[in-house]
Amino acid sequence: MPYTELLRLWNESVQAVDAKDWEGALAKLQQIPEQTSRTHFNAASAHLALGQLDMALRCLDLTIAKDERLAVAFFQRAAVMLQMDRSEEALSDCIWAQEHMRGNAVIDYRQLGLRYKLYYWQILYNTAAAYCRMGQWESAMDKLVSATQDRGQGRGGNIEVALKSRREVLDPLLVPVGSVFRPRKQEIEQLHQRDFLGKAKVMCPSGNYLIFTICHQYKLHYKKVLGSIPSLGSVHGVCMFSLCMRGFSLGTPASHSPKT
Repeated sequence: MPYTELLRLWNESVQAVDAKDWEGALAKLQQIPEQTSRTHFNAASAHLALGQLDMALRCLDLTIAKDERLAVAFFQRAAVMLQMDRSEEALSDCIWAQEHMRGNAVIDYRQLGLRYKLYYWQILYNTAAAYCRMGQWESAMDKLVSATQDRGQGRGGNIEVALKSRREVLDPLLVPVGSVFRPRKQEIEQLHQRDFLGKAKVMCPSGNYLIFTICHQYKLHYKKVLGSIPSLGSVHGVCMFSLCMRGFSLGTPASHSPKT
């Protein structure tokens, strides 16, 4: 599939997400034969909005298969696994998410098109949630304490509430519904570029001429205005080529003017 077609479908799926048309978004994404990690992640988000955890998990598996260093994908998959009571696998994904933070307190994914910041403390919180479901309360408390000591910004009140709780299962944190990877604005604008050359004319000294119209994908079409259409020899071929490439009106030499 041409990259321009992928961009078009990707953008249309994002527009469907913005309209909360989750099934419409999935329908657009399914038309992309060779999806990327970002389009797989978007499909997972749509399935989550529809409450389809199994399908969301499958899409996140594909996301990570495409990009094994995408921390936010491990974070999101861990949260989905926690909702499916697969705590040990969720804990493993939390560990991988921590690893792929590469020592950063926060990763801003806006450069990749996702309007979301992943904080290290959020991963620690979900790690604690996994330990809670496994009945390892001391480990859960240790992770919550570590989360409070983390210096990353954006920390909410979830940790303080969790610390006050005793042996209560914590709800996992997820990337918000509707937060998806978006194509670059500049690339989308290029999809809507127009041909500003318009129409050009090849004039003949006899007063007869042909009009060549430059159409989409550089195909040339012509029509007779006056007289009969001449056989296009080498000189006329040069005129057509120059017309296509430069959009100029070129005169036809007298020696090759069409006969009336």
